[in-house]
Amino acid sequence: MASWGEARDSRLIGKRVTRLSGAEKATGRAKYTFDINRPGMLYGRILRSPVAHATITSIDLSEAEALPGVKAAILLIEPGKRVRYEGQEIAAIAATTNDIAKDAIRLIRFDYDELDYVVDVESAKADGAPQIRDDWMGNQSEPRVDERGDIEAGFAEAAVEVEATYHAPVQTHVCLETHGNVAEWDGDNLTVWASTQAVFGTRQNLAQHFELPENQVRVISEHMGGGFGSKFGPGVEGIAVAKLARKAGAPVKLMLTRKAEHLVGGNRPSMTQQVRAGATQDGRFIAYDLSGYGTGGIGAGAGFTGPYVYHVPNYRTEKSAVAINAGSARAMRAPGHPQGAFAMDSLMDELAEKLGMDPLAFRRMNSDSDPRRNKIRQAEYTLGAQEIGWHRRNSVPGSGTGIKKRGIGMGCGLWGGGGGPGTQARVTIHSSGAVEAVTGTQDIGTGIRTVIAIIVAEELGLKPADITVKVGDTEPGLPSRGSGGSQTIGSVAPVIKTAAIAAKRKLFGHIAPLIEAEPMDLRAAGGRIYSAADLRLSVPWKEATGYLGMETISEGGEWDENLRVGDTAGVQFADVEVDTETGLVKVIKVVAIQDCGLVVNRLTTESQINGAVIMGLGYALLEERIMDGQTGKMLNANLEDYKVPGTMEIPEIVSIAYDTDRKITGIGEPPTIPTAGAVANAVYNAIGVRIRELPITPDKVLNALS
Repeated sequence: MASWGEARDSRLIGKRVTRLSGAEKATGRAKYTFDINRPGMLYGRILRSPVAHATITSIDLSEAEALPGVKAAILLIEPGKRVRYEGQEIAAIAATTNDIAKDAIRLIRFDYDELDYVVDVESAKADGAPQIRDDWMGNQSEPRVDERGDIEAGFAEAAVEVEATYHAPVQTHVCLETHGNVAEWDGDNLTVWASTQAVFGTRQNLAQHFELPENQVRVISEHMGGGFGSKFGPGVEGIAVAKLARKAGAPVKLMLTRKAEHLVGGNRPSMTQQVRAGATQDGRFIAYDLSGYGTGGIGAGAGFTGPYVYHVPNYRTEKSAVAINAGSARAMRAPGHPQGAFAMDSLMDELAEKLGMDPLAFRRMNSDSDPRRNKIRQAEYTLGAQEIGWHRRNSVPGSGTGIKKRGIGMGCGLWGGGGGPGTQARVTIHSSGAVEAVTGTQDIGTGIRTVIAIIVAEELGLKPADITVKVGDTEPGLPSRGSGGSQTIGSVAPVIKTAAIAAKRKLFGHIAPLIEAEPMDLRAAGGRIYSAADLRLSVPWKEATGYLGMETISEGGEWDENLRVGDTAGVQFADVEVDTETGLVKVIKVVAIQDCGLVVNRLTTESQINGAVIMGLGYALLEERIMDGQTGKMLNANLEDYKVPGTMEIPEIVSIAYDTDRKITGIGEPPTIPTAGAVANAVYNAIGVRIRELPITPDKVLNALS
């Protein structure tokens, strides 16, 4: 049975290792999809619906096709069909320059009959609202009901109750590299350079659409500038660019504009939940009743968690999705969890206050029912409270003096991320001493290349820089799961580990007789292979591999359940300053303690926690899709009016990787979950007025204080 071994025995695992791709990215040599330029390449653009709801009556491409430089034009919707949101695709153009493609788009003539629309959730729920989806009776889905225990008995036992409504808006995907692809045909063989989180999933989708064997489709993703759940398949734009390339007989690049990214690139659904909750006089969270809904635009995926993290024996939840005329939701870093965590952690503070309890003490009493998570979380509570200075918080919220008031709050989260079977990998040792590790996974910016190199180098006694890692390409035929749900490392690492072990054992078996040692006694460390039974029997790595002659060792690995662990617990504390004259909330410090199983690369683990917290701060204080009910359009589909955290908004972040388990799990998503709840509770502690709606913008603060 494979094992990651003890921490004290690790040379590399758990240490801080700089990324193998760092120099490439810093110098601009790293090739993202946007950077791919093929000989004779054309540029694609998409014509999008300017209205929220209409029936397309006619489309005329002829004037656009006649423009010099236009090489292909295709329809993406047929006359007679309906567009259901601003930005929906109508037609696409490929031309010799990007400017010509822009001009050609403006020459496409189309007519439509505009239909009634609704972009406000409450209006969409009302009787007589325009019907958004053909497969629902009304715009609100049938509620999903979940019950446990006896909720009426629970409330009868409660000494205090809180009734509140919590709301979080739609948050759009703002990937630094917009969605896009470069497509090139060679006869019936298609190659696509894609900004994707799933090279094999994208290959499968393209093969199915064009009715090709999968081995005739190659998908490459050398580097990717962010996906966060929105880039699992080719999308309409990926299918369109492949069609344009085939029709034009030339490679075509098509990247979404920033506006299109906001409109069609996916989003985190909104959440509105009415909650009634009760606790006993001795501090037990005893009853919880939730009725809630959210919108995923024209999509159905508007789920959110609740009850969440904390143990409550009696509960009932009723949740539904509401359709509106807006782009569909897609998975977004920890789908459903940040919404639920914000509401639940706000509620936990409100219950604690009703009881006259310290919010941390109340959480300790009602923490996870899972014994492993509870043990970890209790330790995280202690560590985080000490780091943030929990004793400094206002015992009476809002009691601080001065115009700028300080406050401290906390929040919690949980996530899976343990990965699963399905990934294949090979580790190859050449007689020259060169080592290759190859798998079909993709590096979405999280540093999986470096993680793979660390694991192989640890096993073979080499340096990470000695390992050539090849990922992000379907051509080697080593499938891997998509990078979602924080499952990449949990799916890849066990297979790489077992492949490296197999290759090492085969090498040992080959050279043991040549150095007069037993294979079972051989070890690899410090660039040498030696006998643990007789240290005089030692040979440098390249000399050892030279014994292979013309032979090459290439071994595959197997996914090992015992090398990974399932779910993770996280706790965050926030220290904020609120200007009571301007309403501005400034986060001073965030302490993020994240259970993360076995840390392979501590540097990138801490980087992941930092990035997740920053994204959580955007959700807490800045980000919100604003829809205009009069036009059905998104008013802030840009990076001027849609605010994301910049340098001035990023506080001191203390990222603590809580690694007590010698098993692998993912870390990409969980640290973004608790941030909004921690910030909201800190704001309340500062000003003494509860704000139950995200983002916590200056106007909301001033209205609350007035």
